[in-house]
Amino acid sequence: MKFLASIILSALLSYATGLFLPWWSIMIVGLIIGYSIPQKRILSFVSVFIGVALFWGLFAYFISNANDHILAKRVAVFIVKKEDPIILMLITAVVGGLSAGISAVTGRSFALLLKK
Repeated sequence: MKFLASIILSALLSYATGLFLPWWSIMIVGLIIGYSIPQKRILSFVSVFIGVALFWGLFAYFISNANDHILAKRVAVFIVKKEDPIILMLITAVVGGLSAGISAVTGRSFALLLKK
């Protein structure tokens, strides 16, 4: 139950903080969730990774779909040498998920450190 709550909460808080703060606000969200929801470190990482990666991937898809993937195709050719915007969206999702997941592990480690 904590795992699912952590996934949903990380996606919702990433959206909410993304409205007002820069992209790195997902790391603050991961830190808060890792600190406040008691799980093992690996489960904290995986749950926040899934939540943020799903949010960023879907968000990138909907934004790119609105203009028929024109910009995403051009950027994908520049970055991965293929005209496939899905690869670019997957890279976006993985970068966001890794950033938030690592900060969730940091938050969980702080919680365990302060508990002792």
